Amino acid sequence: MSGAVLQLLEILDLERIEENIFRGRSPQTGWQRVFGGLVVAQALVASARTVDGRAPHSLHGYFLLAGDPSVPIVYEVDRIRDGKSFTTRRCNAIQHGRAIFSLSASFQIEEEGFEHSVPMPKVPPAESLPSEAEMIERFGPVMPEAIRRWFAWERPIELRPVNLARYAGKAKGTFDQNIWLKAAGRLPDDPAIHRAVLAYLSDMTLLDAALGVHGHSVFDSGLQVASLDHALWFHRPFRADEWLLYAQDSPNSSGARGFARGLLFSHSGQLVASVVQEGLIRERAPRPSPELTAKSQRR
Repeated sequence: MSGAVLQLLEILDLERIEENIFRGRSPQTGWQRVFGGLVVAQALVASARTVDGRAPHSLHGYFLLAGDPSVPIVYEVDRIRDGKSFTTRRCNAIQHGRAIFSLSASFQIEEEGFEHSVPMPKVPPAESLPSEAEMIERFGPVMPEAIRRWFAWERPIELRPVNLARYAGKAKGTFDQNIWLKAAGRLPDDPAIHRAVLAYLSDMTLLDAALGVHGHSVFDSGLQVASLDHALWFHRPFRADEWLLYAQDSPNSSGARGFARGLLFSHSGQLVASVVQEGLIRERAPRPSPELTAKSQRR
């Protein structure tokens, strides 16, 4: 198992400091803010640890403030309801005395019912696509520097984009994108761990679906991009250490917000989870040139 996967498992194993209060930390990777998927996953773990015998089927969260990776995050769980079939929890993630993220999650006993799902898109299997190292070797010279560094960084999640040109600096305006992804090492068999890892990876690449329509990516320095809210539904059992196809599209962008949807399919083609997210997509105001700044100061 890679060091990045071991570290992810460690930071998802929250410290219980009171009956309904937990403490989590962030990996010290040099990022200026906490990765949104990490906060979603840790809030889900905190909520789930107050529930017995029921698995989460949905969660809805709002990103309120940028997280500070240099200090711990405190998760306070509110036991909203314990019903016969469903359990509801609310969880606030707190830093520096303020909520940075708020989650509502619903849990359900295992039940039988009607079954249907949409088919998985017809795309090349993950095994036929180049690994991240092979992508860098093949496309490194033409990749934008920020994208090349991102793929070279050791992450707990391995990605294999279906549209390789999208990450080789040749983005085209398309409304959808497909990416295979999985944990970069074998995970324990506990389904709760696989759900937490899926919650973590569900925040990866999704807003890029909204940006790709316009020929941009989250790596563009001229854009301010941030997740605003996130919703996730678990449909069927899965393993997050086996390839999952993240089929994404973006039906709309307006008002400096991009709206994106994602369906996660198992390698065998079963729909295992659905995701919806809206994010801030704002063009940064151009900085005035030093000459103009000097002139304005003389005035």
